[in-house]
Amino acid sequence: MAQLLLRGECLGDFDGVLFDKDGTLSHSEPRLIEQGHSRIAAACDCWISSTEESATSERVEQLRTLMQQAYGLSKESVSPDGLLAVASRQHNLVATATVFTLLGLSWPRALLMADRSFEKAAQWRQAQSTTADHNPSPLLPATKPFLDQLNAAGVTCAVISNDTHQGIKDFLRGHQLEGHMAGIWSADDRPNKPDPEAVHQLCDNLGLQPSRCALIGDADSDLLMARQAGIGLSLGYVAGWRRSPDLTEHEHLISHWDELQVVDR
Repeated sequence: MAQLLLRGECLGDFDGVLFDKDGTLSHSEPRLIEQGHSRIAAACDCWISSTEESATSERVEQLRTLMQQAYGLSKESVSPDGLLAVASRQHNLVATATVFTLLGLSWPRALLMADRSFEKAAQWRQAQSTTADHNPSPLLPATKPFLDQLNAAGVTCAVISNDTHQGIKDFLRGHQLEGHMAGIWSADDRPNKPDPEAVHQLCDNLGLQPSRCALIGDADSDLLMARQAGIGLSLGYVAGWRRSPDLTEHEHLISHWDELQVVDR
């Protein structure tokens, strides 16, 4: 058990803290932007090769615009509340297929083209990758010292994210944080977040009561999930993106990890 302080004010005693990853622990925006644009380029390429009768430049530009809007993507930033930032790979794939249906494809064909687009984009990124590209996204400022405080106080920490299990493990390993996190709940687990049952099952796995835990995330879907799951404290983190997320479901907001302190009880 440890006491959590926000800017010197006591928030309560907690046995565990659950963390979102992208935009909370990880500065993921640059890689998400690259991923989004590569998927859009691959989708346009698949459209041109598969629908030659309608692959006019106007139609391709319409596809590009619709996908940018669906992903919440611009040239230099991604919406922290948008599909690309918050949702799982599967949700992004379904949304991409939906865009294809808006341009006239049947649902089965749209799903197939979305899947091909994602695979092609992944192949492009793999072919163009360098050693630096295999490094994990950077930690956000002061993340490691805060996790060290929690670890020293005996607080059980875990990651609950819509990244894959391997993606989370690679991120933690790359920053020597594997020993800091007692559990992972990923897009490979069922149910996915933001289902409150994901929180319940993760807490059960760790031997924690949700009411004795805090959850820290950068999306209202995370914070609402926390409330519905009976989490004792929900904190919104707003410094992980070029544009701060517009949060409404939090109990408190934090803009830097050094605003939090841990007191061992």
